[in-house]
Order: sequence, then structure tokens, then C-alpha cells
Amino acid sequence: MTDPVARDRPWDVVVIGGGIVGLATAAALLERHDLDLVVLEKEERLAAHQTGHNSGVIHSGIYYEPGSAKARTCVTGREMLYRFCAEHHVPHERCGKVVVATTAEQVPLLERLAARGRANGIEGIRHLGLEDLREIEPHARGAAALHVPVTGIVDYSLVADALRAVILRRGGGVATGAEFVSLQREDGGTVLETTVGAVRCRNLIACAGLESDRVARACGVEPGVRIVPFLGEYSELRRERRHLVRNLIYPVPDPRFPFLGVHFTRRIDGRVEIGPNALFTLAREGYSRTSLSLRDAAEALTYPGFWRLAGRYWKTGFGELWRSLSRHALVHAVQELVPEVTVEDLERGGAGVRAQAMGPDGSLLDDFHIVESPGMLHVVNAPSPAATASLAIGAELARRAAASFSLTAGAAEGRP
Repeated sequence: MTDPVARDRPWDVVVIGGGIVGLATAAALLERHDLDLVVLEKEERLAAHQTGHNSGVIHSGIYYEPGSAKARTCVTGREMLYRFCAEHHVPHERCGKVVVATTAEQVPLLERLAARGRANGIEGIRHLGLEDLREIEPHARGAAALHVPVTGIVDYSLVADALRAVILRRGGGVATGAEFVSLQREDGGTVLETTVGAVRCRNLIACAGLESDRVARACGVEPGVRIVPFLGEYSELRRERRHLVRNLIYPVPDPRFPFLGVHFTRRIDGRVEIGPNALFTLAREGYSRTSLSLRDAAEALTYPGFWRLAGRYWKTGFGELWRSLSRHALVHAVQELVPEVTVEDLERGGAGVRAQAMGPDGSLLDDFHIVESPGMLHVVNAPSPAATASLAIGAELARRAAASFSLTAGAAEGRP
């Protein structure tokens, strides 16, 4: 980027948010159009929140409702991501995973999961008996399992770095430490007040993650939902016990919740994580149980939807809290998948915060949600598998932007 972010002439497009979805969107726009474009990220580094704090899994798409945006973009985006990582030398692995029914009562849920995966076009799904499961994961146990070979692992922070390089090579800009504050309309465009000064633009795409609802409202757009944050904590297996897990071992998910349950994940650097749980947290960008933001807490606790959800699922919430407080409770849960794990095998791991959009009736918005307004696109809800699907989401946002913003194809075809 040769020009400063705050300048006299307007940018064609400003993208708010330097997570993987915002970066993928910027890269897709610059591939299709000759644009004056900049990405604004409020933190001093990219991928500082959801992108840099997730499990690093390249999801298959097996969990999502056929025909949903999640299913469609995850399946397409997964293969786009594998190609991108190969082309840009980002370490990754298509290692596969097993989904385990720990009891006979869960087997019908496993069957329905397999049917959903096939409906989504996922290839290679295979039913496993106990002996087949032991061949893939020798220390896992269960009544039955599915093998999903297209699942993989990657470090999404490295993917974000590669996308930044692509954006710069295609003539775009990426500015960190540039926090959006407010928006004002003026003749011929929009003025964004930011911590680096006034930024003028003709069009805006907001991929603001944990702040997505606030950014939308600050732009005069009512998203109809509120982001309620859920903390996910991880433990890790000690180095000498990592052999208990070869790749990824998941339980059958509870269909009532958008969370996948506590599972085992091998990271691209060889670490094996156990988690995450799902705890309501009082800070959107706080990564421990004791994190507190008065603003975040007040907004969540005065939202009717939160109390309606809490009233329905308070028992589940206490169970999640108990597994957070008691390592014995966590081990008891994961021993259903790998019985040899003991309390002494665990070390403290990292944590992430999931931005979950919630309606005023307490419903959790399950699918991706994009709100359009003149000259603006707002990605309001993009939880997992948004990282896996990011390149497909970015391509879709670029197509919508081309129509909504009346963009024309430019000289970008010759760019790498």
C-alpha cells in the first residue's frame, strides 16, 4: 500500500476486520476487480481473535443442514483451502477424523450424521466397527464410529498471513491498529471515523466477528440479533501421552446445540488438544473465566434472548462450568472416547471465544447471516466452520458486492 489509510480521495472498498473472512473477501475482490481497497484491523496484528484462537480444524461439512450456507460454503471452501495452502506453502494435512458413538443409543444419531454428510457431497465416509476404529485410533473406544477422511488441520494464523501477502501483491492495503469508531454519510460516499483518522470510502464490507452486531448498528444497520460470546477452553495432552491420539476424535454432537462437544484435536505442530467447552463469558475478547468487560456483561445480561436461552439450558450450562472447574469431570467426559486418559495426562491449553448470534427469543442463529444495506455488506454471524469456508465465503461476498456495489471487472485478471 503506497497511500496512507486516511486520505483525501475515497477508497473503492473498505473491509472492516482482519480475520480470515475479511482477508479472504478482500483477496477475492482484488482477484476479480481492479479496486482501490484496504482492510482495517483494530488490533496490532491480524487474526487476533476467532481466527487465531480456534482449533485449526479443516472441517468436512458433515454436521450442517443440507442446502444451508454453512454446508455449501464449507464443502466448497474446504477444497479451496487445501489448494490455497498447497499453492502458498502453508503447512497443512488432510488427516481425517473419527466421530464416535460411545453408546448404542447414539448409533442412530451417527447414522443420521452419515446421511447428512453424504447429502452434502462428502466423499469417503465409512462406517466403523470397534476393530475398524482401533485400526485408525488404537486407543479410542465406542459402540460404532464414522471415518471422515477429508477432514484436515492447519494453522489459520498462517493462512491469514498468506492472504495478507496476496492482498498486497494484488494492489490492496492492510492496516492494523486501525479501529472503526463510527460512520457518517456525505455526498458521494461514506466517512469512517477510525483511530487512525477519517477514512473515506464508496463501499463498505464489515467482517467484524465478535463486534459484528455493534459495527452494523454503528453503521445504521439493524442486524436483528445480538452477539453473545461463549468461551471455549482447551487442555492439552502431555508430550509423552500424545500417542493416545493419532489425529482427530469427536463425539456424536448434541443436535440441540451448535457446539460439537469436547473432542481430541491434533494440531499441525503436533500438540493434542482436548476441548473446547462452551461457557457464557462476560467479555467478548476475554480468554479466561475471570475476564470481565462491563459493557459486554451489561449488553448480554440485559438482553431478553440470553435469559430465555439460560432458562431452557441452565443444566447444560452448569455441566459445562463444572467441566471447566474440575479436571476430573473433564477427564470423565473424555474417557468415554479414550479410556486411558488420566488427570495427570492433562496440561492447561489455550482458549477462544465464539461469536454466537442470538435472537431476542433466545434462539441461536445456526447459519451464516449477511445483512445488506446501500453501499454496505455486513457479515453478522460467521461461527464455525467460517475459517474452513472462508475462501468460499469471500468469493460469495465478492459476487454479492459486485452486484450491490455495481463493480465492474477490471485489470485484476492478470494479477497472481
